Amino acid sequence: MLHLFVINPVAGKLKISEKLTLVNEGINKLPESIRKKDEFLVYVTKDTMDACKKVKQEAANGKPLRVYACGGDVTLNECVNAAAGRHNVAVTDFPCGTGNDFIKTFGEGKNSFSDITKLVTGKVKPLDLILCNGRYSINICSVGLDARVAEDVHNFSKRKISTGAFDYAACLALNVIKGTKSRMTATVDSLVCGPELNLVCVCNGRYYGGGFNPSPDARPDDGILDCLIVSGANRFSILRSIAAFSRGGYKKLPEYISYVRTNHIEVQAKSPQAVNLDGEIMKATRIVFDLIPEGVNFVIPEDIEF
Repeated sequence: MLHLFVINPVAGKLKISEKLTLVNEGINKLPESIRKKDEFLVYVTKDTMDACKKVKQEAANGKPLRVYACGGDVTLNECVNAAAGRHNVAVTDFPCGTGNDFIKTFGEGKNSFSDITKLVTGKVKPLDLILCNGRYSINICSVGLDARVAEDVHNFSKRKISTGAFDYAACLALNVIKGTKSRMTATVDSLVCGPELNLVCVCNGRYYGGGFNPSPDARPDDGILDCLIVSGANRFSILRSIAAFSRGGYKKLPEYISYVRTNHIEVQAKSPQAVNLDGEIMKATRIVFDLIPEGVNFVIPEDIEF
């Protein structure tokens, strides 16, 4: 078996030299029997989507491949997009980024993902995916206010204007001033919400945005998507709505937050909207989310569950 460690050199605060040290030390601590039997390859990405290209290249021969996304949620997303639908490939997360929100679904067990030995000897479990306009997401997708904020935070970080919580607070304030609503309609089965919405959030996992937990009961192996649609909130009520939304308190504000479980949801907007997919941003006017049951093989340390 080939173990491919894909390192994003710009994710998180660690220098590339520190990430390489972490990975190589972890490999060297593996039992000798594993190191003799298996192959190990460490790869540093060069550009956006390079992780996806590298995983597809190594998977093309059909031989067993385990992929370790060494970065944040975006790095994991790229690796997942390459591994999706490939039975010979399993992917996992070795957290080196700022967020690593997906593995927070495992609660305290998330710490085991920092142990390379536990990952290499871990179990493979098929997990569901979200398919959005041709792109896969393993965690959470969103459209509307929070996706606009995520887009602005991403742009701020590229300019190195500031970092951390200040970025998010500043971008949220700016977007509230611009307007809390977008002209769009969400359709889920027989439910139609619109013509203006604050945001739509489609959950396979539980956490995103550095700590938001909109659907505490979401599981990426239950064959269903947990969807939250926020509407009707103005500049005065949006902060209260977001506070409830971020803590899984959607039941407390039924006048603003609708909760549905489904395997298909469509959003139609009047103009191109930012769409957040595991931290990646794209733009679209028609946005379709579909559940892909057991779409990717994921490696989980033996000692943890959801």
